[in-house]
This record gives sequence, structure tokens and C-alpha cells, in this order.
Amino acid sequence: MIVDCAVYRHGHRGEGPEDLSDALNEARAAGGFVWIGLHEPSEKEFDLVTQEFGLHPLAVEDALKAHQRPKLEVYDDSLFMVLKPVVYEPESDAVSTGEVMIFVGDSFVVTVRHGGGSPLAAVRRRLEEEPEMLEKGPTSVLYGIADATVDHYLEVATELQTDLEELEAEVFSPDRGGSRNTASRIYTFKRQVLEFRRATVPLALPLARLAGTGALGGGVLFVDDKARPFFRDVSDHLTRVNESVEGLDRLVSDILSAHLAQMSVRQNDDMRKISAWAAMAAIPTMIAGIYGMNFDHMPELRWVWSYPAVILLMAALEVLLYRLFKRRGWL
Repeated sequence: MIVDCAVYRHGHRGEGPEDLSDALNEARAAGGFVWIGLHEPSEKEFDLVTQEFGLHPLAVEDALKAHQRPKLEVYDDSLFMVLKPVVYEPESDAVSTGEVMIFVGDSFVVTVRHGGGSPLAAVRRRLEEEPEMLEKGPTSVLYGIADATVDHYLEVATELQTDLEELEAEVFSPDRGGSRNTASRIYTFKRQVLEFRRATVPLALPLARLAGTGALGGGVLFVDDKARPFFRDVSDHLTRVNESVEGLDRLVSDILSAHLAQMSVRQNDDMRKISAWAAMAAIPTMIAGIYGMNFDHMPELRWVWSYPAVILLMAALEVLLYRLFKRRGWL
């Protein structure tokens, strides 16, 4: 359940006592904080953490059930934030999301991870290499996780942009634009962009609150006011990501429309060709049908050259129709 637990004093790591209450008391006495990392804990396993740190029951419920939107909630004894890290899988060109819940108090940080794609291990290592950042307290952990998550969004957006360019080249390729699975690929890509948007767009408001910008500007409990410029930087990066995601969504919709238009044009071309060949086949069929009727008094029935004359007439009409349709682009 507990992936990592440490007490940080003056920006440096120290292994905390096994008892969570002792670790918290030790951190408070030293002017530091405790950082506990958990991975998909059960309700029973999380009860001990809840009791020791006084976490709000609504936030605990969200952390256990997961499947939350990115958000920021401030309670009396702690701050609760939800992030959705995104993972790009190059083997399948697919996007998947995980969840990270962060509880921040005056002298503790509790992180709960669900699914894959979590940057927590890398964030912890990076922060431990920067004691001057960790010395700022639990706010530094919140900033580090948010910054790593949003920076990875930029990388995923770049990968998706590359995939979109390849898809666009396939759609407008004369050899492959009409393949049967192209529409399916476009729809699958649009679903991936939608999954990406669900992770990035709702995060804008929580970061704006942390940065002290917008209508909800102002201080946030358990977050150092000196950290606002750092969160503004993260918010700026997220704005770039959201603009990129909006652009991807519009482009993939345009590509789908262009693909459907191409398919419609091809179908119209096919129908013109079929109609032209049917018209060419109708001429000899009509003449043969007329002379196949059993009447005594029909033109040129007794003429010796009537058969080759009719054949030549049908051939001449076929050539005339072929040249006419070819000139109009029907064949």
C-alpha cells in the first residue's frame, strides 16, 4: 500500500518512523513535513492514514473511488487536488490516463496513485536533488507534481500532432485515401484527443486558483503565497497544451469531413462510370431487341447485308458514346 514514506527536514530526506503519528510529530518538531505515497489503497488500508492526518471524508471517498475530474478542494485541515497524468503508448499510438490525488496539510503530503502514467517517483527524485525547493514545504511537492504532469502533457501533445500529420497524409494520399479502415482510424484518434481533453481542460481552473489569477484569485490555504509565480508558469504551460488540444480536435474533425467528402466524390465518379457503361450497353441491346421481335414486315429483313450493317451501326454508336463520355470525364 505505502510505496514510499519519508520525513523532510530543511529540504533533506530522512527515513520516517514506521508509526505515522510519530513521523508527523517528528516532522512538525523539526519544522519539516512528511510525504507518504500510496498506490491504489483499499478502504481498510487507507483508514489509518485518514485517522492520523485528519483527512476530510469527502476527499477520502474521492481518493478511494478514483475516476474523478481534475479539481481543487480546500477543507479546514487539508487541501485536496486531483490530477490526471497522461501516457502515450507508441506501440499502439494510444493515449491512456491515470489519476493522482494529493492531500496537502501544514506539515504533510499524502499522494494516492491510481493506474499508470504517474510521475511521482521521478518528481520525488528530482525534488530530493533540489533541497532549496523542498525546504519550502508541502507546497513544493504540489508544485513539482503539477509541473511534471503538465510538462508531460506537452510531450503527449507533440506525439499526437505527429500522428495527426501521418493520418492527414494517409487521407489525402491518392493510393490510400479511400481505404476502408481510414474512417475508423480517424474516429479512434478523435476518441484519444477527447480522452486527452478530459485530463487537461478541467485542470485550468485549479491551477488558476493556485496561481492567484482570474476571478478566483487570492490565497489558497496550505499553499505558500510565494509559490504563485511557479504555479503561474505551470498554468501558462497548461494553456499551451489546451490550445494544442483544441487545434488537434478541430483538425481531426476537418480531416474526417474531408475524408467523407472524398468518399462521396469517389462514389459519384463510380456512379457516372457505371451509368456510362450502362448507356453504352443499352444501344446494342435495344437494336438487338427490336430485330429479335417476330414480325414479318420489318425494314431490311430480306437484305443480304442487313446483319453486318446492323453490327456496324451498333459499333459506330458505341464508339460515338465512348468518345462523348470520355470527353466529359465519365470514363
